[in-house]
Amino acid sequence: MTQPSDQRPAPVPRARQAGPVQSRWAWTEPAVWTERMLTALEQGVQGGVWFTLMDKVFAERNLQAAFTKVARNGGAAGVDHVSVSDFEERLDANLRELVQGLRADTYRPQAVRRVQLPKPGSQETRPLGIPTVRDRVVQGAVRQVLEPIFEREFAAHSYGFRPQRGCKDALRRVNELLKAGYQQVVDVDLKSYFDSIPHERLLQRVRERVADGRVLRLVESFLKAGIFDGLEEWTPEAGTPQGAVLSPLLSNIYLNPLDHRLAQHGLEMVRYADDFVILCRSDAEAQRALALVQQWTAEAGLTLHPTKTRIVDARTTSFDFLGYRFDRGKHFPRTKSMAKFRDTVRAKTKRKDGRKLAVIIADLNRTVRGWFGYFKHSYRTVFPSLDGWIRRRLRRILLKRRGQDGPGRSRFVHQLWPNAYFAEHGLFSLATAHRLACQPPSG
Repeated sequence: MTQPSDQRPAPVPRARQAGPVQSRWAWTEPAVWTERMLTALEQGVQGGVWFTLMDKVFAERNLQAAFTKVARNGGAAGVDHVSVSDFEERLDANLRELVQGLRADTYRPQAVRRVQLPKPGSQETRPLGIPTVRDRVVQGAVRQVLEPIFEREFAAHSYGFRPQRGCKDALRRVNELLKAGYQQVVDVDLKSYFDSIPHERLLQRVRERVADGRVLRLVESFLKAGIFDGLEEWTPEAGTPQGAVLSPLLSNIYLNPLDHRLAQHGLEMVRYADDFVILCRSDAEAQRALALVQQWTAEAGLTLHPTKTRIVDARTTSFDFLGYRFDRGKHFPRTKSMAKFRDTVRAKTKRKDGRKLAVIIADLNRTVRGWFGYFKHSYRTVFPSLDGWIRRRLRRILLKRRGQDGPGRSRFVHQLWPNAYFAEHGLFSLATAHRLACQPPSG
């Protein structure tokens, strides 16, 4: 399939930074990307297409490195019921089997176990695919070979599942654009994106940079691996399962032409995987941006959510992005983020919890500290109210141990266990942490 000219990624200039080539690509897997290969990557290979890659995929050092990352991430067993620890018990033998199967072209992926995860704050669920550990290792090995090839031409405004980038970088960019006067926001929602990517069009985009037929067939085999949902097994006709190691890279590859099309039209887009916003200076520009997205998604076989895709004036209307709600210059955790946090705290502060208070607080602090690390840029009023709610949960536990019931908010209960009591027991305070974070550095 031939792409329209404005869908092709803009040419990427050769890297000109000073210093060894390895330092510029320090995140790549050294078992694959030697200095010679990285030099070829920067200088460009003939025709921009890589031919001989399969031997890099099945190199035992590459598979070993891929397993290390799989083990670090953990995760459940797939349809074969083999856990990460089970796989590790006979790691050398398992890796040799994978090397032999990949070299002889006899390796075949097993079905992907699908589970439905509840979405916080709603009755909806999100499908998660769980490949077997052996398949996660092979997908990781493929990703370590392919990722630098495509990373070289990904757009600057794409932040999701990319090395040395993350949610906070995307949020920072949105904030910068809002402050610079880009107040008309095209809030885009791709309906069931990971489940609807057309396989052949996705493979065509991979073929634009990879000509090794065995690698291409391997990628295709992962896309067409059966899905087992507990009742039956079926073969997907589109999509790449969320939860698969290779899916984030493939999803970025498919949306990369959209990134470059919008950039060529002078539009400011901030994208994290399939979640993106386009920030504009005027309503006319926002309407033009939305029309471009509508045209491109129709051409690409994707669907925009009819009600969640909208244009908002950030001066008067809020919008959500990556867990935050942007509301007229202030930032808050979005409703679903707050609901998820409260559900987690409730699970750790049940009234009949028999653990020692110190143990409960230590467990709670891990959650609260992690949540604050991401949401510390929220407006200051968020934190005192959450602190008070958490302390009330703990007071209810202490009341129950005295044989009493109550909401944990009466004056009597506060006198028994004042705020200072929980501070002395080491409870992490969101309000205090926020106040300290906002203080200018000394000196």
